[in-house]
Amino acid sequence: MTEVMIPSRKVPVIGQTGICVIGGSCTGVFAAVRAARLGAEVMIVEKQNRFGGVAVSGMVSIWHSLKNTTFKNRIIAGLTQEIIERLQRRQAVNSHDNSYSDYILNTEELAIELDRLIIEAGVKPLLHTVFTAPYYEDGRLAGVVVENKSGCGVILADYLIDASGDADLCSRAGCSIRQPEAPQPSTTCARFSGWKFPEGFDLGSALRKYGAEYNLPQGFIWGENVPGSDIHMLAGTRIFNCDCADAAGLTAAEIEGRRQVRAITDILRDKYDISGLALQALPSMTGIRETRHIRALYTLTGPDLLNGVRFDDAIANGTYRVDIHQPGRPGIIFRYLNGREVYACPGQKEEESRWREPVDKDPAFYQIPLRCLIPERAGNIIAAGRMLDADQEAFGGARVMVNMNQTGEAAGVAAALALETGKTIPEIPAEKIRQTLRKGGSCII
Repeated sequence: MTEVMIPSRKVPVIGQTGICVIGGSCTGVFAAVRAARLGAEVMIVEKQNRFGGVAVSGMVSIWHSLKNTTFKNRIIAGLTQEIIERLQRRQAVNSHDNSYSDYILNTEELAIELDRLIIEAGVKPLLHTVFTAPYYEDGRLAGVVVENKSGCGVILADYLIDASGDADLCSRAGCSIRQPEAPQPSTTCARFSGWKFPEGFDLGSALRKYGAEYNLPQGFIWGENVPGSDIHMLAGTRIFNCDCADAAGLTAAEIEGRRQVRAITDILRDKYDISGLALQALPSMTGIRETRHIRALYTLTGPDLLNGVRFDDAIANGTYRVDIHQPGRPGIIFRYLNGREVYACPGQKEEESRWREPVDKDPAFYQIPLRCLIPERAGNIIAAGRMLDADQEAFGGARVMVNMNQTGEAAGVAAALALETGKTIPEIPAEKIRQTLRKGGSCII
């Protein structure tokens, strides 16, 4: 038996709102808050017990630079800057000035700050609530079916924002979707106490030397102490060949990620006798980099991003280097806006080359256009976050949180303006959205 019939049933309407956001990452929260600050009635649905997505539930504690590549001009502001300032008042963020990895966050404090942001804006939150299906009335997308402790119910909404990360709403609502042939692998982070090593110890070399013995893939390693503590957050795992938009694939990725964390721990204990080292915390979700992408009104390309192409509908700016994770090859390739290319692998010397010859003037930042967020034939739905329409190379730079945060703000503004005027989202002039973002504190160039 491969299929069964589930009897139809009546379910209650548990909410009615102007805008419903599916997904409570920082991207989703920022979408909800920007819409609410424009006067829209907003609900936000999050499957986890708290907001913050990969930053909070995945323990990914770095936000990248808010300045251009010369570190002279700010290119990102808005709610990203506001949250950083809020965390600074609580001594919950460290800063590496003039670095691509500018801000190290205490993500537990971030979770509480996002709660405050939601409540202050008057957004109605639903945690522990899973989106299950789109809801239609007379052939029009009119809301979503959700499931939580109270049971199954429907949220009626005039406009919807898919900030699920995996395009869950867009894909189930019939939007055109593509799956990358080789999605960027996931990483499971972990927190450790007793993260102290002998002078001269190199973690990358240690994992490279003994990784095969412990079935540990050679990936890329970075880590930072949690601000205000001696607890160390390590991102050192690499999970290949798991489709994290599939239930079985996601399950396998979660289990494999935890296995790799233990392998790292065992290498340090068995081979180097690191005393006092203790695993303190695992994330409640693996750090998914890539699953589905929408087919939107425009596909952002690698040449667009690396050459700093300017767009008249630009709603986000960034400088994070393009990173390329190649299946079957250890390490990572970085491509920079100045034409440099670096192959970095833990435990071995970096290899430097060029992806293009020198030019008279290198771009100082790149942009993401609004069109990458609007699904083909969309009416009352818009995407926000890593399911944006971008090719593999462009996605390698655009995907990081400070960039995706901006797409959330843009989606929130676009939905709010559509709600105010009764138009479809594609009918809202891009320049009107840009002007509204700028008035709300975003850096629009």
